[in-house]
Amino acid sequence: MTAGWAGGAAVERAEERFDVVVVGAGMAGVATAFALTERGVGRVAVLEEGPPLGLTSDKSTECWRNYWPGPDGDMLAFMDDSIRGLMRHAEASGDRFQLRQRGYLFATARDAEVGRLGAEADQFARYGGGALRIDAADYRASPAAGFDRTLDGADLITDPARIKTEFPYLASETAGVLHVRRCGALSAQQLGMYFLETARERGARLIAGQFDGIETAGGRLAGVRYAAAEGSRTIAADALVIAAGPHLKAVARAAGSELPVMVEKHVKISVADTLGVIARDAPLIIWNDPIDLPWSPDDREMLAEADDTRWLTETMPAGVHGRPVGAGDQVLMYWTYDCEALETPVFPVEPGPFLPEVTLRGMAVMVPGLRAYLDPMPQPYVDGGYYTKTADNRPLIGPLAVPGTFVCSAFSGYGIMAAPAAGELAAAHVTGGALPAYAAAFGRERFDDPDYVAQIAGLSAVGQL
Repeated sequence: MTAGWAGGAAVERAEERFDVVVVGAGMAGVATAFALTERGVGRVAVLEEGPPLGLTSDKSTECWRNYWPGPDGDMLAFMDDSIRGLMRHAEASGDRFQLRQRGYLFATARDAEVGRLGAEADQFARYGGGALRIDAADYRASPAAGFDRTLDGADLITDPARIKTEFPYLASETAGVLHVRRCGALSAQQLGMYFLETARERGARLIAGQFDGIETAGGRLAGVRYAAAEGSRTIAADALVIAAGPHLKAVARAAGSELPVMVEKHVKISVADTLGVIARDAPLIIWNDPIDLPWSPDDREMLAEADDTRWLTETMPAGVHGRPVGAGDQVLMYWTYDCEALETPVFPVEPGPFLPEVTLRGMAVMVPGLRAYLDPMPQPYVDGGYYTKTADNRPLIGPLAVPGTFVCSAFSGYGIMAAPAAGELAAAHVTGGALPAYAAAFGRERFDDPDYVAQIAGLSAVGQL
């Protein structure tokens, strides 16, 4: 065992005993199991009622970035650690999860937004994210494959000719783009399976069952109850890590902790770009301007007449984004224009009836060539899940109310990219290891500080796309 470990009491009638039980085999859970076994924890169980990585871990844009707004540099430092982990695992696995560093490209048609993007990137540079380069003569294209550890910071490009040369698919009215460089995409499924399979090779067990609560002895965790096909069972355990994704609130409550989280439904689509409108090596592209959806005059008049469709003719929020995905012709598209906050997730996730067409039309404002697919619209693939979020859009990683219980969850829309650092931080908490400087920023206790709660209430940006 690792130095600093505090063992728990035995549970009578326990069928098995583990050092650590991780609840949830999503990305956070398998990354935590990986990190625990990497630290030498010998008996690790991952408890999951469904298929591993099957609830929300395969529902994202599968992207990664270190680009994060303030109010401090904690999220940047956290993500930089995680990206270093991604690069290390990519090399160790022989590029199994196809880590690609093509960047994030924020685009706008408004001069004022160009200035705001520049100011935000300058702040990012001051936090240590790398230099802001403005219309640099030595602008470097992103690597077509793999990653480049030396490529960081951001490039603000305002020269129309350069924008047209580098990103010819963007709208002609684009006034500027911010290309953030230490960003890219990967295969989430393959990353998760790498974590899970490696942890199992080191002795971790995957147990099928539904978490049903904990048992305590002497005021601390002693066991974990779960429902299996053969009935109720109990695992004796020294530590429990809750990595339950959208079920976090209910699972934490059953383990004796109330957590300040909510869930938001988010749905993505992908369509076949048979005309090759968007280059296959394009970065993730994001439109930073409010959008008026492109409708014909007749369609606009018809939509405006009905109460349930009038909103389709009104100006919609900024933020539609997408990227090419896979080796074929698919383009993934995402737009969080309608984020309803819920206490409890509802499955299956049902998209709104207009979401696929609205998302494609929004993307077609940024990439006019996509208008070729509007009439008729090709059959989209639609998939959705939940963001599990705190008020500051930062994760919860650390101890909970009952000694021996921990959390590694609430990763909103960035759980894939955060997984390496999140798993390592959770494992450090569990084993009593050294903690990074940003660890306190993700503890549950931050929400007990009224000054902090007031501070985050005034934030204009929390890093959500």
